[in-house]
Amino acid sequence: MKNFLQICALAVLLAGVQSCQHHPVVIPIDNGGLTDSSTCDPDSVYFNRDIMPIIQTNCAVSGCHGGGSAEDGVDLTSYASIISTADVEPFNPGGSELFEVLNETDPDKIMPQPPYGPLTAEQIALIEKWINQGAQNNSCFDCDESIFTFSGAISKIIADNCAGCHSYPDPQGGVSLESYSQIEASALSGALFGVINHEDGYVPMPYGLPKLSDCQINQVRQWIDDGAMDN
Repeated sequence: MKNFLQICALAVLLAGVQSCQHHPVVIPIDNGGLTDSSTCDPDSVYFNRDIMPIIQTNCAVSGCHGGGSAEDGVDLTSYASIISTADVEPFNPGGSELFEVLNETDPDKIMPQPPYGPLTAEQIALIEKWINQGAQNNSCFDCDESIFTFSGAISKIIADNCAGCHSYPDPQGGVSLESYSQIEASALSGALFGVINHEDGYVPMPYGLPKLSDCQINQVRQWIDDGAMDN
């Protein structure tokens, strides 16, 4: 499995525009920079924790608005490109194209299109609240190493950081991480921990993005050491 992942990853790298091109967050001048907090305010919506995972999994995918694709000129792979190409107006959801397309009544215009969408009412409300709060490029750290069950931590880590590339209908490198059984297989083979811990012989993941936090990596390690259970 390890060799298979390495070969697939190399093919992805050589494929250029066919690869899943994640980009680090770019900080625009009018935002005043990335706001990073060591604690999470329960009344605040955070771009990196709450908004980007929704967009990454449902919108910034190959063939749509990510992975080398930018349908209709809309690129949703970074904070800066989301603000500029999706016409996000801070404090004004109704004037933001990103929010408007989520609420379209025409099934041919609503975004995301199947099989990724539409988004849930909770996800749309979260994006609306983020815009109302100024559409900031903000993040916070909210991780508890004592929680390392699949339902309590691991599934969200994978969904937020991996599913954008490794999901239906075109998982990069042929590696899908959508279901528990797929994630379990990768975990038990050693590949999952190898790529997120940036170990020798593995392609560092998430691809093109910063390494997961030590807390998240320890959560995955403890889950695997505990048998990678569906708990």
